[in-house]
Amino acid sequence: MPEYKGIKFPPLTPEEIEERHLEAEEEMKEVLKWEKEEEDRLVNGKTPQAKSAAKRALPKVKRRIDTVNGNLLYWKLRKEGKSHFYAGIERAEYWDSLKNKESTKKAY
Repeated sequence: MPEYKGIKFPPLTPEEIEERHLEAEEEMKEVLKWEKEEEDRLVNGKTPQAKSAAKRALPKVKRRIDTVNGNLLYWKLRKEGKSHFYAGIERAEYWDSLKNKESTKKAY
């Protein structure tokens, strides 16, 4: 029987959690900037190739925004003192709700 070796990593301190939350907020700003650039390129693209590339990039941007929103939710809950387990479940439910919303759109 293998012995229990304990927790691999020490729990995050409140300062580390705050830092991760700020990093997620910064990432959201970058992703929103990316979205704005792609929308601008879609409208004001100089070539058909640029417009087509922007069309292909917009679903990726949307998916990235959803991912970052999930991470923001996770770190917000952790900042409020919720456990990693609880925050992870909430984030997974958020992503699942997005997935279900997309599948109902395709059904019609």
